[in-house]
Amino acid sequence: MNRVSIQYFQTPLGEMILGAYDNRLCMADWRYRKGRETVDRRVQKGLHASFVEEESGVLDLAKEELEAYFKGLRKTFDIPLLMVGTAFQKSVWKGLLQIPFGTTVSYKELAANIDQKTAVRAVASAVGANAISIFIPCHRIVGADGTLTGYAGGLEAKKKLLALEQNIFTI
Repeated sequence: MNRVSIQYFQTPLGEMILGAYDNRLCMADWRYRKGRETVDRRVQKGLHASFVEEESGVLDLAKEELEAYFKGLRKTFDIPLLMVGTAFQKSVWKGLLQIPFGTTVSYKELAANIDQKTAVRAVASAVGANAISIFIPCHRIVGADGTLTGYAGGLEAKKKLLALEQNIFTI
């Protein structure tokens, strides 16, 4: 059986579970999110792996990059990512990676950006299934009217992440 190296990491906004597989980050998700078991099962099944709490150079790098991000010292990430999901989900997550630091787009705009104009609900579902929060910036998605909508880390965390990126708030 393959292994996903995991560690728990406390951020200023809550605890995350970080996972690495094959020298890439495959999880950076909120530990106590709704749907935790569903995300974990998808990653484990997709990689034919079990979670093992252990040291990993990739996880050390993820922690360093997150710490720099929360201090306002990092706007982009260098860590290699491993997206585990369907082809459609991966296309949505790749679309999220194109949203510039400090900006937001609506689900409808994201759907249009990835040539899925008629699939707004499916795009929203894929955004919610993202297992690599912050690195794949699902927090940059807002409602059509600009209001904050659901986020795995909670709306308060989403608000603070957006404020951090817009240099309005320091954590």
